[in-house]
Amino acid sequence: MTQALTRHDRVLGCLIGGAVGDALGYQVEFNHWDRIRESWGPDGVTELRRNQISDDTQMTLFTAEGLLDAAPGDEFASVKSAYMRWYATQKEYLPPSGARGLAAEPWLYDRRAPGNACLSGLRAGGGPGVNMDSKGCGTVMRSAPFGFHSGPEEAYALAERCSALTHGHPTAGASAGAFAMIVAHLMNGETPQRAVSAAMLHLRDGLHRSETADALQHAYRLAGSVPPGPNTCAPLGEGWIAEEALAIAVYCLLGTDDVRKGLTASVSHSGDSDSTGAILGNLYGAAYGHAALPREWSSQVEGRGTITALAGRFAADAPTS
Repeated sequence: MTQALTRHDRVLGCLIGGAVGDALGYQVEFNHWDRIRESWGPDGVTELRRNQISDDTQMTLFTAEGLLDAAPGDEFASVKSAYMRWYATQKEYLPPSGARGLAAEPWLYDRRAPGNACLSGLRAGGGPGVNMDSKGCGTVMRSAPFGFHSGPEEAYALAERCSALTHGHPTAGASAGAFAMIVAHLMNGETPQRAVSAAMLHLRDGLHRSETADALQHAYRLAGSVPPGPNTCAPLGEGWIAEEALAIAVYCLLGTDDVRKGLTASVSHSGDSDSTGAILGNLYGAAYGHAALPREWSSQVEGRGTITALAGRFAADAPTS
């Protein structure tokens, strides 16, 4: 077990950590490693030159709000409604009259490179069968709050179900579910190794989960042989698809407990750097708490006040299982 931490420490750490990793990676999203190395140096992205978060943190916050607003048993419908509110922020410039909660906050109306499948899926109403061939990482990067809401197996099931609101491919659901399950285990005080191992075992229960299971197995092996550093995650892919983004974050989580070093490694590569950074930040925060995050990053990340308030609401609620 890791050191004793309060539920609030872990929830706040998870949400702020995700925002920090997101902001670090958003500075270089879409950039090839060669360009990152030229602009930032061989050590990669080691500073927060801009504090802006991307759609990853936006959607994570709306996931959290949907769960907080849900009546017992009505979580899926409430999260779906929350995602539709997020979708509205991507079409408007300012909150409409009468908006409440996150939908009333003007800073969340900035478009920060939202994923095409997230937009098209919600444009279609988030119904069954949407984007059946899509397994983009947009399902994973928003799913950490499911790990606060319930126990590991319930978190997996709800994250998997909610992923289909935008991405119909089963690997997208399995990756979102595995991520939520790992977060739930970390919230319970399990070590990263045990949390990841439990998720890997759960994934082996179904063939439709095999791509995610294989990606995590690859991450586990790489973490045991290659310490995380700039572009060392390249064998795992670029993170555009769900299982690759999760694998890159898990590789860094298992490879080092140095949060600064791990976050730098998770974003210093070609590909979807903000998503891989956000996922790892969520995992580090849930594992080690808010105080483990580099203070100069966590203190200035965009939206910190809103994130802190949401974390306080979550921490005040007892886990449902």
